[in-house]
Amino acid sequence: MRFGGPLAVLAAVLGVWYLVSYGVLEPSRRFLLPPPHVVITDGLFGPNVPAMFEALGRTTVVALTGLAIAFVIGVVWAIAMSQERWAERALFPYAVVLQCIPILALVPLIGFWFGFGFTARVFVCVLIALFPIVSNTLFGLKSVDPGLRRLFTLHHASRLTVLRKLEAPAALPAVFEGLRVAAGLSVVGAIVGDFFFKQGEPGIGILIDTFRARLQSPELFASILLASLLGVLVFLVFGLLSRKVVGRWYNPDDSH
Repeated sequence: MRFGGPLAVLAAVLGVWYLVSYGVLEPSRRFLLPPPHVVITDGLFGPNVPAMFEALGRTTVVALTGLAIAFVIGVVWAIAMSQERWAERALFPYAVVLQCIPILALVPLIGFWFGFGFTARVFVCVLIALFPIVSNTLFGLKSVDPGLRRLFTLHHASRLTVLRKLEAPAALPAVFEGLRVAAGLSVVGAIVGDFFFKQGEPGIGILIDTFRARLQSPELFASILLASLLGVLVFLVFGLLSRKVVGRWYNPDDSH
C-alpha cells in the first residue's frame, strides 16, 4: 500500500500522456508530446545517451560544489546570527533580500563578473541554495529548550560549549531539512546556469536547450526526465543521510 498511491498516479499520468499523444495531436504535430515509449527508445536508449549522461555528470558536480559552499556559508552565517541579537537584526534582512532577488536578473552580471564557465555556474547554485540553509539552521539553533539553556547557564558553560553540546545537536534536524531543500534548489541552479552560460563543456541544461532548438523531442523529454530524476535522487539521498545522522545523534544505541 505504501507504493500503491504513487504507482496509481504514475499510471494515470502515463494514460493521459498516451491519450494526448495519440488521441489529441495529429501525427504531424506529435513531436510536441511524443508518447512515453518513444521517449524511452529514442531518447533514453538512443545514440545521444552517452552525451546526456556526461552532461548530467557535469551538472551534478556543479550542483554539489555549489551546495557544499552554500552549506558552509549558511551555517557560519546562521551561527553568527544566533550568538548575538544585534547580529541577527543586522544580517538576516540580507538573507531575505538574497532570497527575493530574481536570479535570472543577476545571471548576466554573474557572467560578467565570473566568466561563463564552472565558477559562474557554481555561484548561481550558491545563491539559490543559501537561504534554506541559513533560515533552517538559525531556527534550529534558536529552538533549544529554555530549561536546558538555563541549566547550562547555571553551570557557567562557555558560549562555545553551549553551541557544541546544546545548540548544535538541537539544530541538527532543522539543518538537514534545510540541506535537503537546498540540494534540490542547487540542481535547479546548475541547470539554470547551463541555460545562460553556454560556454565550456555542456551540462544537461545546455543539452535540453540544444534538443529544443533542433526539435529533437524524444531527446528533449529524455533530458528533462534525467534532470528531474537527478533532483529527486539528491533530495532522497540527503533525506536518508538526515535520518542516519540525526538518528545516531539522538539515539546512540541505534548505531550498534
